[in-house]
Amino acid sequence: MFLTVYLQEVEGLPNKDTGKRTRYLDFLDILITAKDENGEGLTPLEIRNEVDTFLFEGHDTTTSSMCWTLYSISQHPKWQTKIQEEIDHLLKAKKSSEIESEDLSKLESLTLCIKEGMRLHCPVGFISRVTTKEMVIDGVTIPANTTLALQIYNLHHNDTVWENPHEFMPERFLPENSADRDSYAFIPFSAGPRNCIGQHFAMNEQKVVLARLLQKFTFQPDPDCLVKKKIGVVMRAENGIKLLAHPRS
Repeated sequence: MFLTVYLQEVEGLPNKDTGKRTRYLDFLDILITAKDENGEGLTPLEIRNEVDTFLFEGHDTTTSSMCWTLYSISQHPKWQTKIQEEIDHLLKAKKSSEIESEDLSKLESLTLCIKEGMRLHCPVGFISRVTTKEMVIDGVTIPANTTLALQIYNLHHNDTVWENPHEFMPERFLPENSADRDSYAFIPFSAGPRNCIGQHFAMNEQKVVLARLLQKFTFQPDPDCLVKKKIGVVMRAENGIKLLAHPRS
């Protein structure tokens, strides 16, 4: 289905130039007003499915990734210090204390840790796909309309793909260490034409939130909290993740 979005102004806050009360379409407005090539809009069920997808991909999964990544960073003081020094250096050269969009590409150590956190802890442990035609994989014929479960968690912990797969090693994502890696070895946002539409936003969101936290605090794991994974649609901690936050001077 090809959708056309008709952008229009609707009643809202006063426009600073015209004085009229206008606002632009938000996400839900776009879904409601979207039309296909025949002028047909989405059904209520289709709108709900789209909203569910955006909430799931943009809320639960990103939260899971940030929590697990911060947990691993707190366990590795060397990397935590490296990230904090990177943030301090970045902000020292700025007049503002705000982390802005053009700053995100400069947070290289933090980016390495976020990627390794998504590999090690895998916010989404599996995805499913339905075959549209018959195919043969390793000599096995898979009929059309077959539901396949793709185990991302298993892939990210496969020792034939990853060295020491259960260890937190952000350096594995350095350009020189990942240049020859298969592009399908690391797929936290799925892959192919149906990959996550919000993956760039999710990465930027994680960088901003984690950078702000690590700018202000140094974290340590709570020794009284046993962190145990609870694998489901989204990776969670069975009894939560508790960290000790120490304000930075």
